[in-house]
Amino acid sequence: MQHPDLQQTRPTAPAPDRVGAVGLTGWSVAATVAGNALEFYDFIAYSTFAVYIGRAFFPSGNGVTNLLLTLATFGVGFLTRPLGAVWIGAYADRAGRRPAMTLTIGLMAIGTLALVVTPTYASIGMAAPIILVAARLVQGLALGGEVGPATAVLLECAPLARRGAFVSWQGISQGAAVLSAGIVGFALSQLLGGETMADWGWRLPFAFGLCIIPFGLYIRRRLPETLEVRGTRGSGAVLRMLWETQRRTVVLAVLAIMALTISTYATNYMTTYALTALGMPASKAIFATIANGAAMMVAALCSGRLCDRFGRRWTMILPRVVLMLVVYPAFQLLLGVKTPTVLVAVTMGLTLIGGLSGTAALTALTEALPNESRSSGMAVAYASAVTVFGGTAQFIIAWLIDVTGDRAAPAYYIMGTTAISVWAMFNLSASVTAASGREAAVV
Repeated sequence: MQHPDLQQTRPTAPAPDRVGAVGLTGWSVAATVAGNALEFYDFIAYSTFAVYIGRAFFPSGNGVTNLLLTLATFGVGFLTRPLGAVWIGAYADRAGRRPAMTLTIGLMAIGTLALVVTPTYASIGMAAPIILVAARLVQGLALGGEVGPATAVLLECAPLARRGAFVSWQGISQGAAVLSAGIVGFALSQLLGGETMADWGWRLPFAFGLCIIPFGLYIRRRLPETLEVRGTRGSGAVLRMLWETQRRTVVLAVLAIMALTISTYATNYMTTYALTALGMPASKAIFATIANGAAMMVAALCSGRLCDRFGRRWTMILPRVVLMLVVYPAFQLLLGVKTPTVLVAVTMGLTLIGGLSGTAALTALTEALPNESRSSGMAVAYASAVTVFGGTAQFIIAWLIDVTGDRAAPAYYIMGTTAISVWAMFNLSASVTAASGREAAVV
């Protein structure tokens, strides 16, 4: 396998796209980030308002059962991520990044609209949760195909020495999505109050996101194309090539992303954790989401610049080792001092430490794949990891706390999965170096 650093990453045809990729780099980043942030905003808003959604769509009078059913429905959205990764990822490696990314934001609009307009269980009975599940499946399909093309565009538009800085906008946009969801949630809880939020106020964040869809579609249709050769292979040929030449890289990538997605969804869960395990009011608990989003943005920004300067391997591994050492004491502190200040400090600290490895890992994984299968390879690896581990993380955390009675259970889960991911990161970086025959960007 030729290492990506040895490949020509600027497209060779057609000529207008080549000019666009070089001359409109800033626009490429803006268009990719805006759409990505919008899609993650809608997806994460569901997690932020899970308690209210559970009351609206599920009939059980038991609060824990309602929450578990809501989180299970959240997890259902991850089932279609691999399908979206295979379908849209291969489409992006066949027809181009631009049409694939336009498709994903259109699908996200359909799923979000269903969340906004579907009546509650009290109004239409079992049809309500059925429609909710269908909406989550469509959203999962969109996000499964989103990350691969988006990350590929960021990498392929970047100067060689600044790939990490460009890919960091992937994490920055996700952080902006979480931050926006938190700010909107806080503002609504202050303006509407708990009763109104439970009744209909939880729909407003999704309606706000829906209003931005036309802008997202417009800017994505103007993206420059960075796929070097288009239309010469079918999607089946793309996937066969990926399986025959890159399957070891993809498997290691899944294990490497495992810890990233579990810690991400664990910190995204902190608002619900504060509501259920710490007994904080919604107006205080929502600060966890705001803190998480701000910390995600800072961590992604720093990670990109650190990995460009010091290399991918240690930038992605060392923060994960530190996280294993501090996550349990952090949860003990949170359980011992149940104040909004400590909630914000713990959430920001865990997010910053874990997030420092995120951009370095995504950059290394994307670089390890050639241009002709980069989108599908990254999409399949990311979607598989997020489906198996991210989609179940919040449910497992809630279930572990309920079964064991130990409210520090999230720490054990994060520690165990992080250890496996560190092993995968070592092996992934070593295999890419060996394949390239020289010290590569991941070292």
